[in-house]
Amino acid sequence: MIRNACLPLLGLLFTACAESQPPEPLAWFEDVECGLDFEHSYADERRYWMPETVGSGLAFLDVDGDGFLDLYAVQSGDLKSGGGSNRLFRNGTEGTFEDVTEIFGVGDRGYGMGCACADYDGDGDVDLYVTNLGANVLFQNAGGSFADTTQSTGTGHTGWGTSTAFLDYDRDGDLDLFVTNYLNWAESREIDCSTTYSALDYCSPKNYNAPAQDVLYKNEGGTRFTDVTEAAGVITFGNGLGVVPGDFDNNGFVDIYVANDLMPNRLWSNQGDGTFRDDALIAGCAVNMNGVAEAGMGVVAHDFQDDGDLDLFMTHLNAQSNTFYLNEEGSFVDETIALGLSSPSLQYTGFGVGFADFDRDGRDDIFIANGRVAAGTPTFDPLDIYAEPNLLFRGRNGAGFEEVSHCGLRKPVVGNTRGAAFGDVDNDGDIDVALLENGSRLKLLRNVYPSTGNWILIRALERSGGVAIGARVGVGEPGKERWRQIQPGYSYCSSNDPRAHFGLGAEKGAIRVRIQWADGQTQDYGSLALNAIHTLRR
Repeated sequence: MIRNACLPLLGLLFTACAESQPPEPLAWFEDVECGLDFEHSYADERRYWMPETVGSGLAFLDVDGDGFLDLYAVQSGDLKSGGGSNRLFRNGTEGTFEDVTEIFGVGDRGYGMGCACADYDGDGDVDLYVTNLGANVLFQNAGGSFADTTQSTGTGHTGWGTSTAFLDYDRDGDLDLFVTNYLNWAESREIDCSTTYSALDYCSPKNYNAPAQDVLYKNEGGTRFTDVTEAAGVITFGNGLGVVPGDFDNNGFVDIYVANDLMPNRLWSNQGDGTFRDDALIAGCAVNMNGVAEAGMGVVAHDFQDDGDLDLFMTHLNAQSNTFYLNEEGSFVDETIALGLSSPSLQYTGFGVGFADFDRDGRDDIFIANGRVAAGTPTFDPLDIYAEPNLLFRGRNGAGFEEVSHCGLRKPVVGNTRGAAFGDVDNDGDIDVALLENGSRLKLLRNVYPSTGNWILIRALERSGGVAIGARVGVGEPGKERWRQIQPGYSYCSSNDPRAHFGLGAEKGAIRVRIQWADGQTQDYGSLALNAIHTLRR
C-alpha cells in the first residue's frame, strides 16, 4: 500500500521560460507540508554557549507497527529556563503526520541532542533512547504508550550525550547500547570567543580542553543495563559527535566507529571476548590522508564498492572537506579527492549524512546536511549567517560522484541543518529525507525523482518480531551480491529507516535474497519479486 503524497510547499513552476533561460533543474526532492509542526529552539536568546550550536537530531521509527515510518524530533530549548518538549509524529492516512507525543508519553524535556531506536527488551516493538545535555532517557514501548525505564535499566548517564546506537557487541541476542559524549561542559566553564571582526561567536571545543568519555552499556537480559565501559576497554576521552557500529574487519563481531571533533577518531575493534581495541590509527581512519585530525561530525558506514567491506564517510568543518575512507580488507584509504567529494565540500560544515540510491539507478548517492558553527564568508543568507546549502552527490556510472545542483531541489535552499534521517516514509520504493535545522523548522523532503529504476525493500525481523539490528541483507546471485547492514544508528544524532533498500536499475523479474543474522547464521529466501516490500523473519 502506498499512501498519497504530501502537499508540496515548493510548487511546480508553470511559467513559460524564454529560450535564452537555462532549463529548470530536475527535481529529486520536494519540501512538503505534512503536519510536522515543530520548530527547533536552542535558547530563548543567543548567548553563544557551546551547546546552542550542536543540537539536534531526529528519528524514523515505526512506533505502532503498522509498516509505515513515524518521525521523532529532538528538542533542545533553553539552558536556563529549561528544555522544550521532544515530539512524536505518527504517519497517518493520506501521507500526513499527527502529533501523538502526549498519547505515547515520549515528550522528554531535557536539553535534547540525539536518539536511537531498537527493540532492547525483545518484545517485538521499537523502543527509544534519547541523549541530552544532562541525564539521558530510555523509553520502553509498551504497545500504545511508552514508559520511562531509565532508572530501572540504569541508562541515565549524565553528561553531554550526542549520537548513540544500539548493537549486539557480545552476540548474546540482546541489544547493547553505545553513547558518544562531547564535552565535560558546565555553565561555569563557558568562555567568550569572537570572530576576526571582534564579534561574539561560538568557541571551538579546543577552547574548553574538556573531552568526555563515551559509554558502553551491556544489556542484561532486556531488563537492566550494566556500564561496561572500563571493563570493555573503551576508555579513551574525546569530543565525540558521531557513531556507527559495523563489522569493519569481517570477523563476525560488531565494531564501533566514533567521529571526534578536532581529535583523532576511534575504531573500537571487537576482540570477541567482551573487550575492544582502538585500531583507528593502524587501520588508517583516525586522521585524514595528511595525518590531520579533523572535526568529525556525522558518519555513515556503507559497502560502497559492493565488495563485502563496510566503507566510511564522515562530515567535517569547512576548509577541511568531508572524508571518504574505502575499506580494503580492514585497512582504510582516504579516497575523498579521487571520488570527487573533496572540493565541493570545502566551504561547508557538514553534519547529517546518508548513502542511498535516491534515483534507483543501481548506484549509490550521498546526501549531506550542512550548517555553520561559526561565522564566516561567504554568507548564504543575510538573515542567518550560519545557514548553508546542503549537498547531494549522484553516483557516477563507473566510479566517483558528481554534485547535483540545489541539492536536488528546484530552487536553492539554505539552512543551519544538524540532524538528517533517511527512509521511505510513503512506502513507494524511494528514499525520502527528514532534516532538523538548528533554530528552525523540521523539514521533510519527499523523493520525487522520476525514476524508472526497479527496487526492493527488505524488513528483516528477529523471531521476537523486533528489527534484526546487526544483520546483513544480500541481494543477487552468490559472488555478485550487494550487501546492506541493518543498522539505523548513523548520520548525526539521528536514527534511520531500519529496512534495507536496494535500487536495482534495469534489473527485471525477481532477485535472490539472503540474510546473514548478527550471530553469523545465514538464511536463503530464494528469489523475491521486485518493486515490493518484503518482511522476512528469522
